[in-house]
Amino acid sequence: MRTAEAQKREANKTEYELLMDLICSNKLKRVDKRLQVIRLHLEGKKQQEIADALEYSRQWVNRLIRDYREVGLQEYARHKYGGNHRAMSIEEEEAILAKFEEESKTGKLVAANTIKKAFDEKRGKDTGRGYVYMLLKRHKARKVVPRPTHLKKVSDEDIEASKKLTFDTGN
Repeated sequence: MRTAEAQKREANKTEYELLMDLICSNKLKRVDKRLQVIRLHLEGKKQQEIADALEYSRQWVNRLIRDYREVGLQEYARHKYGGNHRAMSIEEEEAILAKFEEESKTGKLVAANTIKKAFDEKRGKDTGRGYVYMLLKRHKARKVVPRPTHLKKVSDEDIEASKKLTFDTGN
């Protein structure tokens, strides 16, 4: 018959091995630091020692350990921070951009404002200008071409007229 202490040690050993596998397979810095807190905790370090080693406060270490105990290792190690909260699906975005792509192939200049108006009509509300630029980048549809001359450049005739005339004195 095994004692409760031996069972706890055995459980900690298997959990520690699972934790080390998660640490090795993880590529996210934020998740890795949380996993390091648990690793040090399972190795028997005190909360203040963990806080000093990882540059956290003791209260934060305490909270991370409590969260780990409440939800378990798999849920604790999951990256909870999403992104890509888009206004439309990829297919809907591609359908709208396809119309503008056809226009650009005929030689017509397509501006971001016209694309924004089309997206505003489709969504039924205002789309931020930044969303349109991120959309163009995501679909690799934006080609930035430099201007051939500066906008405020004076004409060549004015440049020639303003030059000083010097006469060769023949010395």
